[in-house]
Amino acid sequence: MSIKIIQNQKDITESQASKQSYILFILPSLASNPRPKSVPLHAEFEARLKRRKLKYDEITKSPLVADLPGGGLASWMVLDESLSTFERHTVLRKALKPLLEENPENLTISLCLKQEQRQQALEAALFVTLVNNADLPSRKKKHTYKPLKTIHVFGLDTAHDFADIRALVAGNTLTRSLTMLPPNVLTPGIYREKIKTLAKDQGWQHEEFDMKKLRKLGAGAFVAVAQGSEPEDAAIVHLSYSPKIAKKNIALIGKGICFDTGGHNLKPARYMNGMHEDMNGSAVALGLMLALTGAKIPVKIDCWLAIAQNHIGPKAYKQNDVVTALNGTTIEIVHTDAEGRMVLADTLTMASRLKPDLMMEFATLTGSMTVALGDRYSGVLGNSPELLCKAMGAGAASGERVNAFPFDADYDEDLDSKIADIKQCTLDSEADHVLAARFLHKFIEHDIPWLHVDLSSSNRKGGLGAVASDVTGFGVAFGLHLIKEIVSG
Repeated sequence: MSIKIIQNQKDITESQASKQSYILFILPSLASNPRPKSVPLHAEFEARLKRRKLKYDEITKSPLVADLPGGGLASWMVLDESLSTFERHTVLRKALKPLLEENPENLTISLCLKQEQRQQALEAALFVTLVNNADLPSRKKKHTYKPLKTIHVFGLDTAHDFADIRALVAGNTLTRSLTMLPPNVLTPGIYREKIKTLAKDQGWQHEEFDMKKLRKLGAGAFVAVAQGSEPEDAAIVHLSYSPKIAKKNIALIGKGICFDTGGHNLKPARYMNGMHEDMNGSAVALGLMLALTGAKIPVKIDCWLAIAQNHIGPKAYKQNDVVTALNGTTIEIVHTDAEGRMVLADTLTMASRLKPDLMMEFATLTGSMTVALGDRYSGVLGNSPELLCKAMGAGAASGERVNAFPFDADYDEDLDSKIADIKQCTLDSEADHVLAARFLHKFIEHDIPWLHVDLSSSNRKGGLGAVASDVTGFGVAFGLHLIKEIVSG
């Protein structure tokens, strides 16, 4: 897909606009500009405003869409400079939706803004356009996807390759595509093969720790969960990427539970539905690694993926079992549906033994985080207040918002066990997102800054921010922005 900048032309003419099949106009807000004396396709614009009884600045939140006399479709939106990144992405998504729904081959973007506003506006518009033009998995007999071939841009005087935006879109698309696959199409064994192929294509180093190796290593927390499945195709997968120049060494860790029944503490049907998406954390880690690689960020990446299923069966772990984790910690099992923290415990230990500068871990871990935040935000916890502050800033800047939660040591009292070193969880749901993070921290060896991202916004009906699909790919843009900031700092 090519992006063509129409150089040496500030604004699209009325004649040029009328010939476009699909066109997005990005107009200035009255907050910092006088109302434009003429808007492209002025007559159509004014007529539609009058019909809907709207004032010019009211289309800041709700775009204006109109059929053109020549058979084309136009969408006008006002871009308020005071909008947050999330709000900017949301209004762009709404403005582009009616255009992209018709699967156009070509799209025109006209930047009717001050020169200094155009670059930022175009980058946001391109990201929203490309991320919503992705070919996502579908099992329908009739699949209507048609890719955009060309985007024409009026209003920018310099050419760009937009490599960072393309890399971010590729990472987000990979995350969503994997997360959407049905559980019979993405078993742990199939998932591992897909990762192996991706690693080969990207030039990443690839290593697997299967059940035989994990038993030998003593990774009892991971094995306890995975042993309930037949076949035993679970594994911890380690990928690494080492550019010629690397300013930091960052470990990415992801929960990859391909299906979660809840185990012996079986989920009711309502809550088991959608549990093929419980591997989203691993998909975010993979998508982020792909984005970092594509954007050529000077950072060494070690990516650790805990890939398994939580099934019920004769070998499945059960309440009151005591298992020994890779770092020697004994764990009293309290609830078999708290399997995510079990597989991540040993994975975090393995990741920390390489002594990275920073560890970022992604997981759809707790229902209590969704209760706390809903599905508009994700939660972050960790052992570094400075890192948590940077994370919240990166969330605001990227349009993928996060909120920090307490991480005080006195929460550990709730995990005291009479028969083991630590309880896996409690039977109460109070503050389980905090207890889960406190539990996971026990398995990180060495004093390494660690950020835990509980992905409560991995799925939102109708989309979120820039992304129109229910599965959002949340975490890739946030992670990329945070790591860029850390590397540059």
